[in-house]
Amino acid sequence: MSTGRAGVADWVIAVGVAATLLVTGLSELATLPDLLGYALLGAGGLALVARRRAPVAVLAVTGLCAVGYQAAGYDVPAVAFLFAVYAAVRAGHRAITVGAGAAMLALLPLAALASGLHDTGEAFAQARGALELAWLIAAGAAGEALRQAERRADEAERTREETARRRADEERLRIARELHDSLTHQISIIKVQAEVAVHVARKRGEQVPDALLAIQEAGREATRELRATLEALRDDDPTPPRGLDHVAELVERARTTGLDATLTIEGQRHDVPVAVGRTVYRIVQESLTNVARHAAAATASVRIDYRPGTLAIRIDDDGRATPASAPVPGVGLLGMRERVTALGGELSAAPRGEGGFTVQAELPVDRTS
Repeated sequence: MSTGRAGVADWVIAVGVAATLLVTGLSELATLPDLLGYALLGAGGLALVARRRAPVAVLAVTGLCAVGYQAAGYDVPAVAFLFAVYAAVRAGHRAITVGAGAAMLALLPLAALASGLHDTGEAFAQARGALELAWLIAAGAAGEALRQAERRADEAERTREETARRRADEERLRIARELHDSLTHQISIIKVQAEVAVHVARKRGEQVPDALLAIQEAGREATRELRATLEALRDDDPTPPRGLDHVAELVERARTTGLDATLTIEGQRHDVPVAVGRTVYRIVQESLTNVARHAAAATASVRIDYRPGTLAIRIDDDGRATPASAPVPGVGLLGMRERVTALGGELSAAPRGEGGFTVQAELPVDRTS
């Protein structure tokens, strides 16, 4: 039930109970009721409007009102208190409700005796007490039954969500496997063709073009990356993931394409979390790939700076990017940003005013890791 509809229902119940109490109180007396009794009857019912927000407070208010109008001489059942018992138990306040019910069973007979009500004998008092106890138990049982039903419904909903999440994970793994098989096949063809071309060129005594060697090495690396990614998805990767120790290989591979790439490491080197090292590797890999594909750059520099509590990475190139012709962020840049953000770091990627493009990131590290 929505909040608005629940609020309307609470008001309807509160007003209906208050009206019932007032009508019953008026019918019990030949004379007009006094203002105090009238107020207690009405307040006991209207308090139920807050039974969802403050069930314990409503339990106390309705109980005090019932004792009050009994003491004032109104022989009116504690209907509002029964509603409050139901609401409190439904909200999970069982111990408090049991205590309040026991107090009411003790106070209501005393209030009735003080006002001169129910002086017809011990048998009548016992019968009335048994009836009140039965009504209290029924109200509490109804609240507990609904609470348990809601708890089971919530548990069923959580189970459905977990099942859906597990199925989604299984579907992603299935897609990853299919993608791995498809890409591996295509990349293997490229790698084989490149290796054949290199072999033929060397057999003829010809100089092997650097671009052909780069294609051959890129094919091998792509195959290794696809296999490592699939194994990571399966959670059974027997080898450590690529990280900081492999950044130099990326820079060296970039040199084989004709790019004047350099690597500079500053600061006192220390161990970093595996996730941070892998993110650094991916940032450098994606940045150098973009330089080779789109920047038309002659040089690129990779700088890794070990700082207290932070690992900073910066990749600069002298390509044709300018602030006036900023490239549209692609999937690679979005992937880098997601990786950095997931680790609590910051990433910026933008053209420089003097020309060229800069990617820089700062990743928090735990020196104790």
